[in-house]
Amino acid sequence: MSDPLTGVRVVSIAINLPGPAAVARLAGQGASAVTVLPPGGDPMEQFAKDYYDELHVGQEVRRVDLKSDAGRAEVDELLAAADVFVTSSRPSALRRLGLDFESVHARHPQVCQVDIVGHPGDEAETPGHDLTYQAVTGLLGEGRMPATLVVDLAGSERAAAEAAAALVARSRTGEGVRREVALSDVSATIAGPRRHGLTAPGALLGGGLPVYAVYDTADRPIALAALEPHFTARLLEVLGIAPEELSRERLAELFAGRTADEWATWAAEHDVPLAPLRPS
Repeated sequence: MSDPLTGVRVVSIAINLPGPAAVARLAGQGASAVTVLPPGGDPMEQFAKDYYDELHVGQEVRRVDLKSDAGRAEVDELLAAADVFVTSSRPSALRRLGLDFESVHARHPQVCQVDIVGHPGDEAETPGHDLTYQAVTGLLGEGRMPATLVVDLAGSERAAAEAAAALVARSRTGEGVRREVALSDVSATIAGPRRHGLTAPGALLGGGLPVYAVYDTADRPIALAALEPHFTARLLEVLGIAPEELSRERLAELFAGRTADEWATWAAEHDVPLAPLRPS
């Protein structure tokens, strides 16, 4: 069976991470993609060249000056044959370039446009990045820098999903539609478990359950996630612990006796969800 998006043509002017990751997702599902970069390129190419290359595998990449008449004409030619248009610029910048949805739709009514913005609606001009979205929604904890750009990447997945939804809508109406992906909304969604107390310190998934926690071993930490009753029962059985003996202290004592890799091998043999922590 062919990939689900085979035959779908994507044009992107999005740089940095959310847009390119979304386009890579669409390309991975069979879409053909042309990424249009400014003359200076994408900052990601300087920050993390290998990652940039990974996100553009199989795509045609062009460098175009959208501030010039020739550059805008080149993108317009691409949009004439496109199904999906991905952007990550502020609305005012798109309007200046004639690439806002109203302008694009008037020239190319078949195009479904996915605009990735920082904040929704009238607040879309407000500047921000992954770090500020995580900060506002409480995802930074005590102020540590995040281990990954979780909002950007979750936003890319949402953008890819919105592109697919827009194509479904077009199949029903015959015309392209606009979908907005606000990264601040994505961050609020990610923060849902914390906001509702599920992962707060000491809560159910915040260290309150001995069977869902991080433990030290003889060399480095492991993560234990024996959350469901059958996994808990299995854990106790293979460790030889009676239910009434289960405690964080008892598990810590046992796990300290072997290395993380030894516990990983043990867990695989006994169908226990456990994994060593990868060094950052």
